[in-house]
Amino acid sequence: MKTTIQYPSSTEKSIRLMESENKLVFFVDKKATKKEVKDTLEKEFKVKIDEVNTVITHKGKKKAYVRLSPETPAIDLATQLGLM
Repeated sequence: MKTTIQYPSSTEKSIRLMESENKLVFFVDKKATKKEVKDTLEKEFKVKIDEVNTVITHKGKKKAYVRLSPETPAIDLATQLGLM
């Protein structure tokens, strides 16, 4: 089974998105679809996800911007992941 989620991003921009828009940023497998990213995170961390946007960086890595539902604060999940 392939690993969809590789690791979370903890840059200044991702921390700002976490606080202002309830979003987390993850580096994901380049072949992973938005649905796979959403399903994996919801199953693994027991959270509700509203939206997933992906982008391929200039270095060839794929990032997923994951907006959590309002009842699930992104900071709680970041703490669980060890980002905060």
